[in-house]
Amino acid sequence: MAHDDGPGRRVLSGPGGSAADVLSGLPGADLTTVQLEVARRRAARLVGPDVLRRHRTDRFTGPSPLPFAVLRRVEDAVVGTATAFDLVTLSPLVPLGTHSAVAGVAQHRVVPTGRGTEVAADPTTGLALEAAVRRSAEDVVRLATVQRVVRAQPVPAGLFAHFSLFGAVTAGRDSGDLAFERQHLAEHAGMLAAACRALGASAVELAVTVLDPRFEGLLDAVPDVPVRPFPDREGGRGGYYEGLCFKVYASFGDELAEVGDGGFTPWTRRLLGNAKERLLTSALGVDRLATLLPAPA
Repeated sequence: MAHDDGPGRRVLSGPGGSAADVLSGLPGADLTTVQLEVARRRAARLVGPDVLRRHRTDRFTGPSPLPFAVLRRVEDAVVGTATAFDLVTLSPLVPLGTHSAVAGVAQHRVVPTGRGTEVAADPTTGLALEAAVRRSAEDVVRLATVQRVVRAQPVPAGLFAHFSLFGAVTAGRDSGDLAFERQHLAEHAGMLAAACRALGASAVELAVTVLDPRFEGLLDAVPDVPVRPFPDREGGRGGYYEGLCFKVYASFGDELAEVGDGGFTPWTRRLLGNAKERLLTSALGVDRLATLLPAPA
């Protein structure tokens, strides 16, 4: 826990020092053994009604309120436009620290497990790991997937802690003069726009935030994808994205609504320890798109 006062301090501190210090200092295998034993003892005290009661009230476990058929329709449409990408089925788990050490996301925003892993909170981080593995054998790695993810931070009433995202990444090596960035940014932009249009969007727009002056105008030449500047964007700055990032907006009969996000990240550079590595990530909210589609006649 990240808090220094309140219940967290009371639980984690004691006469012998901080319990968190003791536990985090254990070797990985020993910590796993302790966590599994704690889980076993806690589960042994539960009976069926206890589990059902938790299922009814725990925001992490309830089913999605959206119809399965609508979500599947969105998934099929967005995956159908990713023809240039290798489709992979990711594990629902990633190594502990993936989101914090690689993507710079606060650790308290993800759900850890008792086996040195954490629940996936974004498909692009899992895709980045796999892209880093494949980079030794492939000059350019294009991967895409749809994944149900979990976010630990509180969500507004009526929303769930789990939802589906379509994610895509392109990994490669810097080829000079932003050639890699220009080519693959156009590819991602065209794919995302095509996915929204395949679902019936009457308008699609990219709101672009330039984080490095060298990236100015990099999306201007993408055909059939309207682009507008978004200099006031706050999220994604400070190390998550670099160079350029964008949000995807689509209209399904009403005003434009945010449905996706993307940009260049340093993730494969961190994973491989190579300053020449480049990575472009993008994503569309499957559940978000499902809520915007008009009801069937």
